[in-house]
Amino acid sequence: MEIEIIPFEMKDYDEVYQLWQSCEGIGLSEADSPDRIRNYLERNPGCSFVARKDGQIVGAVLGGHDGRRGYLHHLAVHPAARQLGIGRRLTETVLRELRRQGMDRVHIFVYADNQAGIAFWESIGWRLRSNLVLMSIDLQNRFND
Repeated sequence: MEIEIIPFEMKDYDEVYQLWQSCEGIGLSEADSPDRIRNYLERNPGCSFVARKDGQIVGAVLGGHDGRRGYLHHLAVHPAARQLGIGRRLTETVLRELRRQGMDRVHIFVYADNQAGIAFWESIGWRLRSNLVLMSIDLQNRFND
């Protein structure tokens, strides 16, 4: 059966979350809870996709933007479905939509030790930005709400 790329909907969440858990290089946190993913999908309509083969989700990606730059998160392809071009197709689908929504540049975060992930992204035209450093702050204990 052919691989179908369709928009990510909340009804897909449980299956996608299981996929993310099965793939190396995907860092999951509270930000990936059902409520947070629902919020992300609502804020970025039409930018996230799943790949289905024989009715099963074999790939997924979150895409979105802040109005200035686009972002991809959690691109995952089931290990048994790799080398079929699914990751490339998911990426191109998101990029096409982000471009349609006015984005000129898109970023992705990849763990520094994820050599397979870095090699994949470079193989499809992305470049490593050695002039940037990612910095983060956790807010859950910073403010007394």
